Amino acid sequence: MKSSTTFILPLNIILIAFSSYASSQSIQQKFYQCIILNSELSIPFSTAFSVPEDASFTTILQSSAQNLRCLVSSVPKPLLIFTPLVENHVQAAVTCAKEQKINLRVRSGGHDYEGLSYISETNEPFIIVDLSKLRSITVDIQDNSAWAQAGATNGELFFRISQKSKTHGFPAGLCPSLGLGGHITGGAYGPMMRKYGLGADNVIDARIVDAEGRILDRESMGEDLFWAIRGGGGASFGIILSWKVRLVPVPQTVTVFTVPKTLEQNGTNILYKWQHIADKIDEDLFMRVIIQVVNAAQKGEKTIQTNYNALFLGKTERLIQIIEESFPELGLTKKDCTEMSWIESVLYIAGFPAKTPPEVLLQGKSLFKNYFKAKSDFVKVPIPESGLEGLWKRLIEEDSPLMIFNPYGGMMSKISESETPFPHRKGVIYKIQYLTLWNDDKPETEAKHVDWIRRLYSYMGSYVSMFPREAYVNYRDLDLGMNKNGSSFIQASFWGTKYFKDNFNRLVRVKTKVDPDNFFRHEQSIPVLPLMDEKTGENLIL
Repeated sequence: MKSSTTFILPLNIILIAFSSYASSQSIQQKFYQCIILNSELSIPFSTAFSVPEDASFTTILQSSAQNLRCLVSSVPKPLLIFTPLVENHVQAAVTCAKEQKINLRVRSGGHDYEGLSYISETNEPFIIVDLSKLRSITVDIQDNSAWAQAGATNGELFFRISQKSKTHGFPAGLCPSLGLGGHITGGAYGPMMRKYGLGADNVIDARIVDAEGRILDRESMGEDLFWAIRGGGGASFGIILSWKVRLVPVPQTVTVFTVPKTLEQNGTNILYKWQHIADKIDEDLFMRVIIQVVNAAQKGEKTIQTNYNALFLGKTERLIQIIEESFPELGLTKKDCTEMSWIESVLYIAGFPAKTPPEVLLQGKSLFKNYFKAKSDFVKVPIPESGLEGLWKRLIEEDSPLMIFNPYGGMMSKISESETPFPHRKGVIYKIQYLTLWNDDKPETEAKHVDWIRRLYSYMGSYVSMFPREAYVNYRDLDLGMNKNGSSFIQASFWGTKYFKDNFNRLVRVKTKVDPDNFFRHEQSIPVLPLMDEKTGENLIL
């Protein structure tokens, strides 16, 4: 891997630049020297490296981070941000981090709900490898496939596909600024999931840097590791460089709508009925429910508004027939519906204003930056109206709550729970995302809102999946448990079975095989299987 290199900055100048740093910064110096020696290409210092003393450091750190709660001054920051320019730089980063015995945090998009790709809840120093410059996309319509690097976003992939074909798409996320590297490692659901499954269900191949610094594809990594990275959570098995994905057919014309219903408009009863048809209705229809608190008609009072936000893979006429047969309570009319191309529907579902040009998807910027805390649940039995009414009371207590019900069924029910690590399949009616948002970095403000969402989560326990109470790994939730002192199978099993159910055991076996020294680790990374429990001495056999 080593090669002779023409340095862009002479090594003596680099050493002088670092000479005034304290002992903690010596890690930066050694890491940079190591990267230079282990890279096949010259690396401009100002382009690829940023340390806390740099004026650009905070801007780079915050560039793709969504959750401002993870950027407050009290949260430990990285010693260095390294932005690889080519794949070989990622290999060098792994080699050098191992040599320096320093923890790596890997960031592709930054939508990480607990910020584990760019902060640390532990006391060990760390470096960020930011993949934002690795964003090449190659679309092959004849092969119905595309290669996309990890730093590319959903929106960029969607746009590049649309440039080549009006009848091809990819069934990934609703948010265009999601980085593909991390998004697909957690499953990657989107508005075509009921028709085609998850993004992870449509991965054909991948390139990954493993714990030995090798670049592996599907053939060389083997089917166990290929299985694990398609839904087993990010940053546990290696660093994703790129995905080869299967493109899916989309009609030239699709239909979208958003229909709001307040409690005063029989909102509770309509939502109760939606629960009975959401997973059973035509698989061409994805109809989620966005739930918010709004001002009521009566001055000074609040009410709940449920917004039925949908993508239909077809034209309005057939959509109206489907709704009239299965869900007449919604009262959908032709004037509620808008026909457009699939790429335009991506913008609509993401919340862009009407007539926004698709080129905006190339910006890769998130519209959503807030202080927030999130949680998730899966519902298998419709929540009774009394349960919904109790939910409304709790939502109205909070300043800026948000809930999203995402429907399952269709293709999601046809794929085995063990096909990929993502297990939430047959029997799931819908997934719940809970969010509470606030506007300042005061600790007492955070404590107030986090306490509220924890109490809401406790209330919902009677109405959602049990044994385990399932959760979505791409909505990381450290309340479910973490381990700050290495990797413990017993500790990890508490949150691991919620994210992965029985697949957790297989993920642990794969991790133990491919990364026995637990190089790729964070607060909820897949643990390495020990021979026996450190406290009890009992054998741990999966």
